[in-house]
Amino acid sequence: MHPTCKTPAAIRRLRAVVGAVALTLALAACGTAGAGDADRAAAASSTAAESAGGGSETATGAGLFDDGTVHTVAISYDEADYAELVAAYQGSAEKIWIEATVTIDGVTYEQAAIRLKGNSSLFGLRDSGTGTEAQTLPWLVRLDREIEGQSHLGVSAFVVRSNSSETALNEALALELLEAAGLASESSASIRLTMNGSAEELRLVVKHLDEDWEEASFAADGLLYKAESEGDYSYRGDDPAAYEDVFDQETGEEDLTPLIEFLDFVNNSDDATFAAELDRYLDVEAFATYLAFEELIDNFDDIDGPGNNSYLRYDAETGRMTVVAWDHNLAFGVRNVNGGGPGGAGGPGGQRPTGQAPVGQAPVGQAPVGGGFPTGGGPGAMGGPNAKSNPLVERFLADDTFAGLVTRAKADLQAELFDSGLADELLAERAAVLTDEAADLVDAATVAAEVAAITASIAT
Repeated sequence: MHPTCKTPAAIRRLRAVVGAVALTLALAACGTAGAGDADRAAAASSTAAESAGGGSETATGAGLFDDGTVHTVAISYDEADYAELVAAYQGSAEKIWIEATVTIDGVTYEQAAIRLKGNSSLFGLRDSGTGTEAQTLPWLVRLDREIEGQSHLGVSAFVVRSNSSETALNEALALELLEAAGLASESSASIRLTMNGSAEELRLVVKHLDEDWEEASFAADGLLYKAESEGDYSYRGDDPAAYEDVFDQETGEEDLTPLIEFLDFVNNSDDATFAAELDRYLDVEAFATYLAFEELIDNFDDIDGPGNNSYLRYDAETGRMTVVAWDHNLAFGVRNVNGGGPGGAGGPGGQRPTGQAPVGQAPVGQAPVGGGFPTGGGPGAMGGPNAKSNPLVERFLADDTFAGLVTRAKADLQAELFDSGLADELLAERAAVLTDEAADLVDAATVAAEVAAITASIAT
């Protein structure tokens, strides 16, 4: 890896010294730099961005994913369409698209589209739908669904995330550290979100894992498969129809053959063959790093957590899969509470009294607040009724050689990400942005309390 690509903090320092053009040239040498680096470099090097329905804007920073500021996003839509969207989800869990107008930092995009995005974060909407305000829900936003090529400084799609904490600092930090670990990650930034003129809500947006993200994150062509929460990593035969609700292909021409062959090997090879030939099917080193990383950040809701949160990315050149991390709103000790939406136990968008522990975040070593998901995390230690069995994880950790790779990766990441002070630096930078620019949405005491909780989780 090119040294310039090693950490987001180093990239920020370089940006300040040499400017956007030199930064872009430096990152171009990285080849397979993390998605966040590529997104920031592309936006910083732009002088203007044209969109078919939304006019143009001169790039003064890094666009929507400039994490040095709190952006504004306003979404408007027809209330009848929204009612239909809610009814569809409550009736059959279907997530339909509705047309919307999206304004990002003052630039308006017509004929955009939104749909619900999430699972446990939608429990409240599924159970009743009353009192669940749109600005508190998780969303997938597409600027280009109807108008091809429409984007905001190169960003055509993004996800508005849910979090049981008020700041979402835990997920923002996890994504930056994931990138620093050399794994594919997503850019993120804090926003002020309003929907149909609602009160502003502090939310975190992340890059959607689509063709643009894939191209920026991987050097070779390939296919991206998303593991669905209702599914698992079992082998269900060679009929692609059997995987309809198990994996969703996100990029490329429809082809489940690489996925099916991979799952066949993982589930049906004998132990000796699994140990000897896994590296033909999987980027073993990257997977060991992934497992070590998820354990270090205490994210039990990963590849074998209750949400089955992961992607598989097939590399057409090597023929191998890479496990791509997704969904870090439960990193660093945060736990889902009453559905895990913003405000957690306080209700959608609810605020807790200043100075209290973050909603859904239990003190280290104690049970989760409000009876959320079980405490504890890391590969092989999910536990509890919400955990899922994952044959890839189980067989990988059952092999002494592969398990040794995880142990070594964990020690390396501990030194590089935490002992080095990088995590503390990144966390302080993100917290300062909220304190400086979003004090009307989250008070300084709450920011400090959530920073302290994350810091305590890192120290254990």
